[in-house]
Amino acid sequence: MNDRSDFLYPRSRYYGRVKPENMVFNANLQEFAQRVNFICALETGGKLSPEDAYKQIKGLWKQLKRSKKQLGIGKEAFEPEDNNGDNPEAN
Repeated sequence: MNDRSDFLYPRSRYYGRVKPENMVFNANLQEFAQRVNFICALETGGKLSPEDAYKQIKGLWKQLKRSKKQLGIGKEAFEPEDNNGDNPEAN
């Protein structure tokens, strides 16, 4: 059963900066991509209307954005790397 799950829901290894929130967001992002892929396949195959596909993807996007905000992803991009005066751009 595990092989089937791995086949249907493949996960790629995370190579980014190892922080718990980054790893959680990466898992959420991979799930988003997988679900969007399924929705696209259903819409392409005529099993889902374009409007329904759009609504579902929009809902998934909102969930991903909420996850990003709750995890604080991207906030540190505007903070200096270090506060000991070694970063000339921080002055």
